[in-house]
Amino acid sequence: MWNFLIKINKRLVVAIPAMMAAGYLLGITATPATLKNLKALIMPLTFLMVYPMMVALNIKHLQEGIKNVRLQVATQFINFAIIPFVAFFLGKYFFPEQPYLALGLLLASLLPTSGMTISWTGFAKGNLYAAINMTVIGLTLGSLATPLYVQVLLGAKVDVDLMLVVKQILLIVFFPMALGYVTRQVFLKKYGPQEFKKTWAPRFPSLSTVGVLGIVFVAIALKARGVSENPAILGSIFVPLLIIYSFNYALSTVVGKLFFVRGDAIALVYGTVMRNLSIALAIAINAFGSKGADTALIIALSYIIQVQSAAWYVKYTDKIFGPAPSAE
Repeated sequence: MWNFLIKINKRLVVAIPAMMAAGYLLGITATPATLKNLKALIMPLTFLMVYPMMVALNIKHLQEGIKNVRLQVATQFINFAIIPFVAFFLGKYFFPEQPYLALGLLLASLLPTSGMTISWTGFAKGNLYAAINMTVIGLTLGSLATPLYVQVLLGAKVDVDLMLVVKQILLIVFFPMALGYVTRQVFLKKYGPQEFKKTWAPRFPSLSTVGVLGIVFVAIALKARGVSENPAILGSIFVPLLIIYSFNYALSTVVGKLFFVRGDAIALVYGTVMRNLSIALAIAINAFGSKGADTALIIALSYIIQVQSAAWYVKYTDKIFGPAPSAE
């Protein structure tokens, strides 16, 4: 079973569209009662998605990655002072009368970094310690900043229950983070660092992938009938998403090449472009209820662009930043 889940985790480019298609087929044929039952799965799937990711995260690597303060500051400046406002203005331009679609763009831009940041940085032979730092710092800052950004930028157009959003972030991010840390310590004590790294560490992200696929399936199923009645909405969503990701890649690549060495530059790119769509999706569904269906749709579609673009970028990394230094 574990090998099967690990294989799925490595083939998200195929798995996510497949689950979206399955969710759509179920959504257009399901009864209201079935859809209501699907909503009940959201919180368990959210926990399954976030908790394993936190177990696999080695917070002790913060001591190694924090040494390059300039890199971390540049990363979080892009993440919180540039990209959310680009998303906000694109949302106003493309969805002036659809505030919950604009909210989807904003949420997708407010929670930077995920396990993908670390994975793709490793594939491209970038600075892994810096990537781990970016993941922990970005996720923490994003979780704290999201309620404020949503309230200030879209509070006039979107029905924002600020305390509910804060509560959801506590349940979705900080509780699993604390529980994941405790679980990691228990496993390390029982199996030792080597056995944990070899046997258990690869398994937890695969469990997280099950949660991701389940959330994507539910999100699309809940919105399927709306999409079937207005299929043009998919095209209108992909355009601003492509603009955001293209802008993000271009900006981070230029900053990386101008100011940082190869490994740090790669970590910068993946630390800013990879968004924590899983948590954004969970917040959209849990905090905004039925009104968040549009929001969830735009975040779910972001998976396709994010995963595929990350894979393509790895192929061109050596051409952009030069080959990785050979080991001595």
